[in-house]
Amino acid sequence: MSDALVILLGTIFVNNFVMVQFLGLCPFMGASQKFDSAVGMAAATTFVLTLACAVSYLLEHYLLQPLGLEYLRIITFIVLIAALVQFAEMVIRATQPLLYQVLGLFIPLITTNCAVLGVALLNVRHNHSLFESIIYGFGAALGFSMVLITFAAMRERQTAADIPGPFRGAAINMISAGLLSLAFMGFTGMNG
Repeated sequence: MSDALVILLGTIFVNNFVMVQFLGLCPFMGASQKFDSAVGMAAATTFVLTLACAVSYLLEHYLLQPLGLEYLRIITFIVLIAALVQFAEMVIRATQPLLYQVLGLFIPLITTNCAVLGVALLNVRHNHSLFESIIYGFGAALGFSMVLITFAAMRERQTAADIPGPFRGAAINMISAGLLSLAFMGFTGMNG
């Protein structure tokens, strides 16, 4: 169980996919404009990322490796992620129509989020068990969600702040992202 805790905390803080490995920067900068949409995007990404890691493990160990089809890993994982995103979109549309309206184009963009594919591929590289794969995906999703929601809160706070003209817009967003990244650098080296 301590291995699972190390994997979980490591993917959230130490090896955060946005702040440390620079995966998923597009939704980080784009979907984090409003707090509500960031929370919805975080929930949808958590669902897709956790399921993608579990199902990609099963595909890798019960289909691709036994049949010697490892060279099809990337295309298989892309198709898997696209199917999971479509499933998540249908669930959100049916259960949360207001959230579906708010998220709009951001839901299909999860398919092209390099963090989702990157986590699935790194999961295979680390050779985790099924349980560890699920923990790895969930931890990566929690880390992504935490950063996305924190940055959205910072951006909403900036709208009320008196920011000098040259620093408004993209400039203050890049400065804020840099400061947030510095906070995560404090966790470097903690998981051995």
